[in-house]
Amino acid sequence: MNATASPHLESLADEAVTIIREVATECESPVLLFSGGKDSAVLLHLAVLAFAPARLPFPVMHVDTGHNFAEVIEYRDEFVQRVGARLVIASVQDSIDAGRVVEDPGPRASRNRLQSVTLLDAITEHGFDAAFGGGRRDEDKARAKERILSFRDRHGRWDPRNQRPEPWDVLNARIRKGEQLRAFPLSNWTELDIWQFIAAEQIPLPSIYYSHQREVVARDGMLLAVGGPVVLEPGEQSTVETVRYRTVGDASCTGAVRSNAATIDDVIAEVSAARITERGATRADDTFSESAMEDRKREGYF
Repeated sequence: MNATASPHLESLADEAVTIIREVATECESPVLLFSGGKDSAVLLHLAVLAFAPARLPFPVMHVDTGHNFAEVIEYRDEFVQRVGARLVIASVQDSIDAGRVVEDPGPRASRNRLQSVTLLDAITEHGFDAAFGGGRRDEDKARAKERILSFRDRHGRWDPRNQRPEPWDVLNARIRKGEQLRAFPLSNWTELDIWQFIAAEQIPLPSIYYSHQREVVARDGMLLAVGGPVVLEPGEQSTVETVRYRTVGDASCTGAVRSNAATIDDVIAEVSAARITERGATRADDTFSESAMEDRKREGYF
């Protein structure tokens, strides 16, 4: 780790590296879920550190909705190539074409909720028995109730009432044949921790995390980027705003925030003053219902 990291960040990083190594040791065929967002960038960076100087012993998988920001896809390919990892792409469009999922109609439809089937199919196809994810407990109340090691049944479903205890940070990564494991090494991190670690380790990110000008439309309390899956509806008008993204996801449901934070230090100052989580402020799929995230996690969402 970089010498500029604080003892607090060093402790979080050490915990994450230990979790990654433990799961990689206990499970036969893990995979790291990588969206190109800041949390998965930190997770992949830590996974590389965990096994250096050897190469990453498991592949990286992106569940691709087909409605991504172009800057994120470019970043994904560059980052994975730079660390020498093998990239597996699980396509929601392929799931639609195969009749595995049905795309919602209408101009406000999102493919985000369709990812669960694509993910579970890819896990089965490639024989993965564990998947590392970048979820953090401070993001959402459903994620706050999930353990660091989250066990899924043979169908990939999560039951919040049936979780293994983790006393004194003792983790049990053993699974029965046919079961799946989701591991969340960043569970105890906050958004501020993530940004401070990115600054200390000088981890590159997609440019959309920093202030830039973009054509957006104000819809349902969010600023959505016009173009791709987002088209103007009758009576709507777009404007060019100075914005940045706090989180990266499907462009159809991920909103930008007005911001002049053009550097990491600017972003850290902005995040320090924020009183709403990044998902609570900018992800329409999480406001679908009071239990939106938990419902999707029960179905297999990561």
